[in-house]
Amino acid sequence: MINDIIKDSKTRMEKSVDALKNQLTKIRTGRAHPSLLDSIQVSYYGSDTPLRQVANVSAEDSRTLMITVFDRSMIQAVEKAIMQSDLGLNPIGAGTSIRVPLPALTEERRKDLVKVVRGEAEGARVAVRNIRRDANADLKTLQKDKAISEDDERRGSEEIQKITDAWIKKVDEVLADKEKELMAV
Repeated sequence: MINDIIKDSKTRMEKSVDALKNQLTKIRTGRAHPSLLDSIQVSYYGSDTPLRQVANVSAEDSRTLMITVFDRSMIQAVEKAIMQSDLGLNPIGAGTSIRVPLPALTEERRKDLVKVVRGEAEGARVAVRNIRRDANADLKTLQKDKAISEDDERRGSEEIQKITDAWIKKVDEVLADKEKELMAV
C-alpha cells in the first residue's frame, strides 16, 4: 500500500515537471524553435485547429521560422492567427509558405520573460507540494484505519519528502536552464 502511494506520487510529480517543461517551450527565447507556435489555433473551415494540423513548421535559421501550409487557401488564416497570438510576431507571406522572423529580445523583455518563467516554476513547485500533501493524507488515513503502523506511516512520509525534495530540485534545474537561455544574448 505504501509503495503504491509512493509510486503514484512519483508519477504525478514527474507529470508536473513535464508540464512545466512543456509550458516553458512556449516562452520564446532569441532562437527560432518550431514549438514556439504550438499553442496557436487556426480557424479552419469554422473550427479552431492547432497550427501543426494545417501546416508544417520548421526553423529556417536561428531567427526565422518557415511555415508551409498544406492548403493554399489557409495562408491568410494562418497569418492572422499568428498576428493575433500574444507572441508579438509578424508573419510574411511568401507564395506557398510563410516566414516568421523573430525580433531580437530587448533586455527589458528578457527580464519580463524571466519573471513569467519564475511564476511557472513556482506553480510547478506548488503542484509537487500538493502531491506530497495528498500522499501524506493517504498515509495518515491508512494509519487511522489500522492498515499500517505508526512507524510505517512515518517512514512513508519521510520517503515522500525525499521524493518531493528531488522533484523540487528538478523544477529548479529546469528554471535555471530556461533563465540562462533567456538571458543569453
